[in-house]
Amino acid sequence: MSTSETSRFVRLRVEMVLEITDPAALSGTALESIAAEYGEPGGESAEERTRAEAAVREDGAEALASLVDPFDLVSEVPGVELAQASWSSETVDYDPDDPDSWDLDDEDEDDEGDETDFENDPEDGVGVPHHG
Repeated sequence: MSTSETSRFVRLRVEMVLEITDPAALSGTALESIAAEYGEPGGESAEERTRAEAAVREDGAEALASLVDPFDLVSEVPGVELAQASWSSETVDYDPDDPDSWDLDDEDEDDEGDETDFENDPEDGVGVPHHG
């Protein structure tokens, strides 16, 4: 495709550092979301549900990734349709008082174009499925 054919597509990059102030509330909400997604325990996807529940109980980053949905970020924007999305969450060392802790120039440019269609990818370190 030429640039003129793809010019209607825009890559929006968003990076945030979030502080988990209430881990119990975060994991509880993630567990509620998993329960709503999978329905009654013991169904066809019981093993997947069990893994997802264990992940969000053990790791706030996993719980957060299971709740954040790129669809929700743009669903109300007129004239825009989400074509592809990827997202991940990881625990990081961050000091809000250190001016160098938010250095976007250290971005890894090799990741450009490495995206997952509409789901987080367990092989990329985020193992909690979310189907919005």
